Amino acid sequence: MTHAPSTHDAPWWRHAVIYQVYPRSFADSGGDGVGDLPGITSRLPYLAELGVDAIWISPFYRSPMADAGYDVADYRDIDPVFGDLGDADALIATSHELGLRVLIDLVPNHTSDEHAWFEQALSAAPGSPERERYIFRDGRGDGSEPPNDWQSVFGGIAWTRVEEPDGTPGQWYLHLFDAKQPDLNWHKPEVVEEFHAILRFWLDRGVDGFRVDVAHSLVKDPELPDWQERAVMAGADDEPLVHGNLGPMWDQDGVHEIYRRWRTVLDSYNPEGDPDLDRILCAEAWLPTQQRTMAYVRSDEMHQAFNFHYLQTPWRAADQREVIEASLVAAEEVGAPTTWVLSNHDVVRHASRMGLPVGSPRPNGIGAEDPQPNAVLGLRRARAATTMMLALPGSAYVYNGEELGLPDHTALPDEVRQDPAFHRTRGEETGRDGCRVPMPWVAGQPSFGFGTGEGTDAEPWLPQPLLYGSLSVDRQQGVDGSTLELYRTLLGLRREHDLGVGGLEWVTELASMPLPADVLAFTNARGDGPAVTVVTNFGSAPVVLPEDAEVLVCSGRLHAGEDGRRVLHQDTTVWLA
Repeated sequence: MTHAPSTHDAPWWRHAVIYQVYPRSFADSGGDGVGDLPGITSRLPYLAELGVDAIWISPFYRSPMADAGYDVADYRDIDPVFGDLGDADALIATSHELGLRVLIDLVPNHTSDEHAWFEQALSAAPGSPERERYIFRDGRGDGSEPPNDWQSVFGGIAWTRVEEPDGTPGQWYLHLFDAKQPDLNWHKPEVVEEFHAILRFWLDRGVDGFRVDVAHSLVKDPELPDWQERAVMAGADDEPLVHGNLGPMWDQDGVHEIYRRWRTVLDSYNPEGDPDLDRILCAEAWLPTQQRTMAYVRSDEMHQAFNFHYLQTPWRAADQREVIEASLVAAEEVGAPTTWVLSNHDVVRHASRMGLPVGSPRPNGIGAEDPQPNAVLGLRRARAATTMMLALPGSAYVYNGEELGLPDHTALPDEVRQDPAFHRTRGEETGRDGCRVPMPWVAGQPSFGFGTGEGTDAEPWLPQPLLYGSLSVDRQQGVDGSTLELYRTLLGLRREHDLGVGGLEWVTELASMPLPADVLAFTNARGDGPAVTVVTNFGSAPVVLPEDAEVLVCSGRLHAGEDGRRVLHQDTTVWLA
């Protein structure tokens, strides 16, 4: 297989490395134990020096925080725990001064139950325009049973019954997630127009794009038919996704017209079509096939979609090659770039996940009583995986803290857990708190420098494991071989060699010897530049490297074989020139 290089004037988003900032856990400027927007702004020089092109900030809107901000009460305001609109403006301006673009999260499937619209709906009568903004239905039979058997992603039924204004038991409203996250009714024009206005509000403030939460869920089958399965959305290991049968609440065809209209709004902010000024949309869509995912990035819809198929692929050479090929082919069919991602705020960090046996189902969190990852093996594989990922053509996403090699906190006490999935399933699902633990910046300070460093700082909103101190930024900065310096080197070389817009060709032999099946190798090159050869050894036998090759970067140490030549050991990736 050959993947052709892009043109020299490819838009920025086709090759950008985008860094996800989880605001609650990045930097706390106020010492209250929760990260905030001024904290992010203070750390922007670190991100510019790291070498990323853009940041994506998870929700910072006004919210009761039932789901860490993904329950939005006001899309045009900042929650006081994070700051205010002036802080958001300062963050955007400082980012642009440093050459960083800014994407923000948008949550269109549901609001908070404390949103003004939902409060109006509760005060209004059944069938009223206020209720029609959401999905209210009468119950079955005498009204005491839910309208259908849909289950929440977070566990339990997906319906909650309300008390009518006269005090009597009334209708039910749909919430695919927590009961405090009522689903909007996207069949109503008023909802459509409201989100066009929200897009414009933030575009006018200078944001460069939006990551769209649960992008495949907005439109439901209007008949709301029964569905015996749980409404899963976060993993191809889930049974409905494996068999490609998502149910009537996901990936309905009508969702695409919504995004076509959004694309028109964004394009209106770049009337000359300057690719450097593009504002973009990125879909979070957990779907069973690459083709269904790529439907969201056709030329008149979104610009990017997360490649969760890649994230979930087992650490085996054949599996990795298959998903890379499938990703590039599916993207080329619609003229879109591929995105690559290994970690985010919803999945176990790959430094922990890859320390589990290869092929294990991806857990939704790891608790103290669960089988524990092999930390040394997990980090070695994570470094090798990232070194391979950042050599692939397309765009890449990096989650805050992965550049430090942070593992999940796998021993959080139950009493500190905040993920609604943990509480709604009564602990059957551990949930996502372990990957959301605050960043360590300075080993010798309280909360490892996450706060102000003063003795009056509150405890972080989630406790950090002691291990995080040894992985803090100050312990790794300038240290040869540290994970932080590996990321900086990779990102610098990726930009220097234009790997994001390069062409990929598979390599079948190295140093005049055929490569075994458990070694994956490819070249990435611009049409007018030298190729970078990338080799990942998944097997136990060392791989001999060409004597005349220059080592640009390696995820681990290279050793000398019996004949003195350099060899690549298992779970290691190298870039050669």
